[in-house]
Amino acid sequence: MAGLFNHTALPDTGTEPLLEIRGLNVHFRGSQGHFQAVRQLDLAIAQGETVALVGESGCGKSTTALAIMQLLAPGASLEGDIHFAGRNLATLSQRQMRKVRGREISMIFQEPMTSLNPVHTIGRQIMEVLRLHEGLSRQAARARAIELLDLVRIPEPQRRLDDYPHNLSGGQRQRVMIAMAVACQPRLLIADEPTTALDVTIQAQVLALLDRLRRELSMGMLLITHDLGVVSQWADRVAVMYDGEKVEEAGTGTLFRSPSHPYTRGLIGASLHGGTSGHYSESRLPEILTETDPVSGAKSFKLHTPALPDKDASHAAGPDASGSATAGMRPVLLDVENLVCTYATPQGPYVAVDNASFQIGVGESLGLVGESGSGKSTLSKAVMRLLAVTSGRIAYAGTDLAPLREKALKPWRRRIQMVFQDPYASLNPRRSVFDILDTVLRVHNVSDKAERARRISAMLDRVGLPANAGRRYPNEFSGGQRQRIGIARALILKPELVVCDEPVSALDVSIQAQILNLLVELKEEFGLSYLFISHDLAVVRYIADRVMVMNQGRIIESGSHEEIWQAPRHPYTRSLIDAVPGKRQPASEA
Repeated sequence: MAGLFNHTALPDTGTEPLLEIRGLNVHFRGSQGHFQAVRQLDLAIAQGETVALVGESGCGKSTTALAIMQLLAPGASLEGDIHFAGRNLATLSQRQMRKVRGREISMIFQEPMTSLNPVHTIGRQIMEVLRLHEGLSRQAARARAIELLDLVRIPEPQRRLDDYPHNLSGGQRQRVMIAMAVACQPRLLIADEPTTALDVTIQAQVLALLDRLRRELSMGMLLITHDLGVVSQWADRVAVMYDGEKVEEAGTGTLFRSPSHPYTRGLIGASLHGGTSGHYSESRLPEILTETDPVSGAKSFKLHTPALPDKDASHAAGPDASGSATAGMRPVLLDVENLVCTYATPQGPYVAVDNASFQIGVGESLGLVGESGSGKSTLSKAVMRLLAVTSGRIAYAGTDLAPLREKALKPWRRRIQMVFQDPYASLNPRRSVFDILDTVLRVHNVSDKAERARRISAMLDRVGLPANAGRRYPNEFSGGQRQRIGIARALILKPELVVCDEPVSALDVSIQAQILNLLVELKEEFGLSYLFISHDLAVVRYIADRVMVMNQGRIIESGSHEEIWQAPRHPYTRSLIDAVPGKRQPASEA
């Protein structure tokens, strides 16, 4: 692919930035009134430089990217200057901007499945960019599209060119988006959370690919992310945003060594990818507390780290509440033996879980890690008996749940509950929070109305929700608050085992720390056992006592959290750990 791009790999050493934003303000006006999403933002990117724009949901990161591309929604207004290569993009007409987009400035969007057109082949979509901006013939555009797919390491590019988006994996779809973005050799690439939905190994590959293309094309890159591990590894400079404002900007090394703004210090302290490597038995995660001055409205930030409980007063079950014990040192709560789960497909039976065996002790947290398609979710649903088991035993407190029918399972369901990944989709939007929790109690024969109300009030208070939360609906809460509702729903029946299926993957850094601290506190208070499923090894390292690794339906390795992290035995486990963002330095090649 040496002849595909002819740019030099050296960044521009001149003082004139490639992109310079001055005094950017973005306002939205709609039925709910006026909202300012970005306030007085100044930002510059040099040729060949990667600048990371960091912040939590709603801080204005994506709005800034859309303002640069002039793709803001109707009802938005923009003030300020966006200078790019000698032109002020803020003053260009839509017709003029169409000549800039895709050719001089390209953007990779967060979700490739919704960004790619499902009714057109990926080849047609790449060729459209080339024919529109480069004026290539159909034959020449097709040949170039094959080269681009090869560039981004899509296997068999000649054949995959005629595939539709649904025929590709998530990582492959993101590579197609990258191929489209760099097709015309842009001078600036905007990558908006380009790896959020990807497995850790695919994430590492995509980020290395973007870095290689940046160097080969001498592009400037604006990397938008909330993952501080990604930032520490791949960015040259970092700008931190909060509530529409840039609160700090510095070189990456300087920012992580000595952040000056309290919010930045809070983000780094609360992030498991920001250098934190502890375990819940040793310390709690720092939480960011925000206070607003009632007169001026100014916000201030401080870090609060909850204290560890007094071990003598701990309610944690099991002989070793410190978290270092194995299942063999505790009474066994769940004993899974030779579990097999298969799905019927047009190509024949597909084995999703292949002869899995493991135990969970009373009061133990067992982490389950693996990439998409490894069998994690199928295994969790089998444990919950939400799907049929092909063969094997699921012995819970000595009773095999695998052969039981639904009626016989009902008494056991109150003892095993689940916290789901998506706090938006897992709650009924038409029911109030009180009704959601009340229904769970009524289904499980808590007939006394006053008792139900008392338990609901106590549980909402325990998970840190306001007293009036029961009267409100899910859409009236933030993502973190909705996850607290999901936790309350799981614990309202006083279960012994809670299956946590990616419970913090959709949450911002500071909210993630709060939820993980809450799960640990509830575990110790109620003597809970957890099966904690995640693709984020840093999260599992913090919250799990033991860890299992799944690949292609099989459990390939298990051990304590220290053993898995420090001395992994299986090559696949080592590849997962090596791919954790921020753990290693950028590779010279993808």
